[in-house]
Amino acid sequence: MSNSSEDNKSSFRNAAGKVWRILCLPNLTHWILTSMILGVLVGWLAPGFSVQLQPLSNIFVYMIKAMITPLLFATLVVGIAGHGDDLKKIGSLAIKSLIYFEVITTIALILGVLTANLFKPGVGINLEGYDNKTGTDLASTAITWERELYSIIPQSFFKAAAENSVLQIVFCAIMFAVALVKTPPQHKQPMLTFLDSLANVMFKVTALVMNYAPIGVFSALAFTVGKNGISVLGSLGKLVGAVYLALAVFIIVIFLPIMLVAKIPIIKFLKCISQPLLIAFTTCSSEAALPSAMKALEDFGVPKKIVGFVLPTGYSFNLDGGSIYFSIAALFAAQAGGIELPVSRQVLLVLTLMLTSKGVAGVPRAGLVVVASAVQSFDLPFEAVAVLLGVEPILEMGKTAVNVAGNCIATVVMAKLEKEFPARELEEEKFVELESGEIKPTTHRE
Repeated sequence: MSNSSEDNKSSFRNAAGKVWRILCLPNLTHWILTSMILGVLVGWLAPGFSVQLQPLSNIFVYMIKAMITPLLFATLVVGIAGHGDDLKKIGSLAIKSLIYFEVITTIALILGVLTANLFKPGVGINLEGYDNKTGTDLASTAITWERELYSIIPQSFFKAAAENSVLQIVFCAIMFAVALVKTPPQHKQPMLTFLDSLANVMFKVTALVMNYAPIGVFSALAFTVGKNGISVLGSLGKLVGAVYLALAVFIIVIFLPIMLVAKIPIIKFLKCISQPLLIAFTTCSSEAALPSAMKALEDFGVPKKIVGFVLPTGYSFNLDGGSIYFSIAALFAAQAGGIELPVSRQVLLVLTLMLTSKGVAGVPRAGLVVVASAVQSFDLPFEAVAVLLGVEPILEMGKTAVNVAGNCIATVVMAKLEKEFPARELEEEKFVELESGEIKPTTHRE
């Protein structure tokens, strides 16, 4: 009896020890996942308290945004000017990337239209009582070809840096890198050394900021659930369900075959980008996930010059999740207003969204701006935009995560097309999990 009791106590102590070791494991991904669950629970059970947590999530996003300009500029310049002087390869990479972005986002728009026609999320929605002023205000943000040009070329680099205009920073970095390529070695090398050191230091700063990620993620989810509640999901559940279903179908039908054809080791790839995806999902900010996504892709084996060019460019031109949402939301507005759009008008709607979605870099609430502009162009009820505001944070989570995933996949695919990412070597390469929870290859390839 005594031995049995001692054995039970020993077994309990061993089990408790294992649980304690798991809880104490300094794994950042583990704590982010835990904070997500806690954030949802606190937001649901204590909504009044949760809505006051927004500043804690905002400062996490602010810290990440503060690093984007130096990290992006240094990485891209070193990638272009420090890894070869063949400017033709950069031009080839740009053309391939833009073609890829256009094809994938067009497929996403079409999938959104098909989903909206199949599930009709706007049918039965009552627009009475909603103010159409919101839609009118958002639509007043004109999306024209002039605006698209201005979103690429800045009046001042420092203004672009202060506003975190990613596409303008990329333009300045490319111009600087091209000029550096043509500069004599005695002037070129000191600048490359400085920028390479800056990039490495900024990655260390990113690692420090990421220690705050669990708090930021917890606060962001608690605020979102506390502010919107479960009732919003009940009244617009069909719309939320349609968008998330379309996102899931896009991942399975488009992303998965692309990775299989490109021979990307899927499990290892998902482990590498897990942290950027969790950050994008919980903060609803692609910018917040940019530094960790760049680091993850470099650790995965993608050259700096490709990561530095393709990933930030995709933030403006490759909105896969956003494109699905745009088309569903526009048809939602038509259905809610009882307006039947023929196939010809829906084709025109896709073409319109294809163009306008490229010109929203740096526009606040860019998704709603695109939808409001389409609603105005096709004489659809603006009240529907006010309805969308209620579930925008919930939809933003899914579409932002898919945007980041799509750009990470595009970056690896471009590296493959440029023959700078040998799949055979990568498959043979062993990955290790660090104490921080970060997945890294045992050997690093530039």
